Amino acid sequence: MKRYDIKSISLEEIQALLTDMKEAPFRGKQIFSWLHGKQCTRFDEMTNLSKALQAKLDEKAVILNAKQVKKLVSQVDGTIKYLFELGNGSIIESVLMRYGYGNTVCISTQAGCRMGCTFCASTLDGVERNLTASEMLSQVYEIQKDIGERISGVVLMGSGEPLDNYENVLNFIRLINHPMGLQIGQRHITLSTCGLVEKMYQLAEENLQITLAVSLHAPNDSIRNQIMPISKKYSMEELLAACRAYIEKTNRRITFEYALIQGVNDTEDCAKELSTKLRHMLCHVNLIPVNSVKERNYIKSSQERVEKFAAILQQHGVETTIRRKLGSDIHAACGQLRRGYAKPKPEIT
Repeated sequence: MKRYDIKSISLEEIQALLTDMKEAPFRGKQIFSWLHGKQCTRFDEMTNLSKALQAKLDEKAVILNAKQVKKLVSQVDGTIKYLFELGNGSIIESVLMRYGYGNTVCISTQAGCRMGCTFCASTLDGVERNLTASEMLSQVYEIQKDIGERISGVVLMGSGEPLDNYENVLNFIRLINHPMGLQIGQRHITLSTCGLVEKMYQLAEENLQITLAVSLHAPNDSIRNQIMPISKKYSMEELLAACRAYIEKTNRRITFEYALIQGVNDTEDCAKELSTKLRHMLCHVNLIPVNSVKERNYIKSSQERVEKFAAILQQHGVETTIRRKLGSDIHAACGQLRRGYAKPKPEIT
């Protein structure tokens, strides 16, 4: 008998499950609070439930968790990189980033990734599987327990393409935002996509107040096709049209991520072309010197070239920042640490 993944379902679904079990629905709030408020990992930790109910829950449901298997702490800026093992042996990674305004966790939404972006280590072995909402939540919960401090922001920008795991990601956002859980505000949640256009239109209809970050990384289709296979399916014109529709629907500013690769997408002409396409859009460009991935031969742009690129965008009225590089001494870029760890075990079905 398949057991319910109880940490992935809503309060109302838990109450319905209890009704089916001939138990009082009010117990649902207690169970939900244990799972998401206190982040307990076993039913026998729920001390205000009877032993009989704990046993029934254990028979009908499972609490999926993430087990920490490796932790690296940056000696430069305090960034912490975690490797977690999931119930079926899949290995994923998460990063804690410390800022003056609070602690933000960058989480994975898939084990691996199938998007094939050539500057990213996450995609080198393809995608193993989607993560459930509970497995995404567990990354946040375990890191909060580990550091003993509140997590105030979440970035869905680790391994995987969030919009390729749409329903589980939406469930995660609703649960992490729930007033009986960690209650992380939607404006403190960022979802990053390489540009799955149909899903972007769908996301716009969800009436969320999250920040959408779009991995752009090129000023035109010719360059983008070289480094991002998704560009061959959706042209830049189609992608930017979806971005404008998202802004119109949500009134939320979009962030464009742009990894600068020496000699590929970092010229002055690239900056001028990009500024022409983004001018007058409610957006912000985040420039990122590309991470070194030993399987690729990309070289990050010089600091001088990065600053010149930023200056051109700003001169043309495009709000731009240069991302502060965190965790460089612990391989904090997506996918780098996971690939160096033991190969994931096959999924148990």
